[in-house]
Amino acid sequence: MGRYVIRRLLQMIPVFIGSTFLIFLMVYALGDPIAALFGDKAPDPATAARIRQELYLDKPLWLQYAHYMGQILTGDFGVAFNGQEVTELMADAFPVTVRLTIVAILFEIVIGVTLGLLSGLRRGRSLDTGVLLLTLIVVSVPTFVSGYVLQYLIGVKWAAVSPSVSPEAPFDELLLSGVVLALTSLAYVTRLTRTSIAENSRADYLRTAVAKGLPRHRVITRHLLRNSLIPVVTFIGTDIGALMGGAIVTERIFNIHGVGFQLYQGILRQNSPTVVGFVTILVIVFLMANLLVDLLYAVLDPRIRYA
Repeated sequence: MGRYVIRRLLQMIPVFIGSTFLIFLMVYALGDPIAALFGDKAPDPATAARIRQELYLDKPLWLQYAHYMGQILTGDFGVAFNGQEVTELMADAFPVTVRLTIVAILFEIVIGVTLGLLSGLRRGRSLDTGVLLLTLIVVSVPTFVSGYVLQYLIGVKWAAVSPSVSPEAPFDELLLSGVVLALTSLAYVTRLTRTSIAENSRADYLRTAVAKGLPRHRVITRHLLRNSLIPVVTFIGTDIGALMGGAIVTERIFNIHGVGFQLYQGILRQNSPTVVGFVTILVIVFLMANLLVDLLYAVLDPRIRYA
């Protein structure tokens, strides 16, 4: 497995370079950071030329990218247009979004897998029909609608939780926002688990386990559920990066100053260093999550071996 991990890490290098270059190209080549820096005011030509030289913007795009990658290797993600280091913004934003993502992932795993398992074991019955209908409704409702509705009902009308999150963003204040962030993915996890359980329940190895007289709970947990979780783990692994980068709507609703909030502010103000820096970290998160998912395959299914 060690050689497999090394080979996968080496394969990540061109993927990382290609992804970050496309991001850099879209942010810097399709806009003018100097114009965004000065806003509505027209900059003095001499001042604009000096800033371009300081920010390395007077060089060809590939040299700008090479310079940026050299900075990243030393841990320097540049300076935002407000004068604050991008790494300082990351230090404030990423812990908040990581906690929010953990809450969302836990809801996906606990509720999604449980509902999918119960629905798959009772395929065609009223419980299965109800779960399928519920997940269809959840998938059909946009996040900004479900977020505001749950915020009003649970946070304002019933006062069960705080309708907004404090700057510290502790876990107990992130429960409602975590549910809102996880709703769509939770529905997909439920449907994916249900389909996988229903398919594997007719497999030969499961009939063999039943014929050997194994207890029902052991057949379900050790054989049926374990093998059925492979596609679910694949989805959840790729969903980690999607949740972290796609939390813009949820963080705006609950006033959470995380990665989504910083990306929204960076895009709104055309703050190129902030957008490129944060998305670069998200690319790394995506790549590492995919590697972790591949390694978990062997844990779930002992028949899988890595050369």
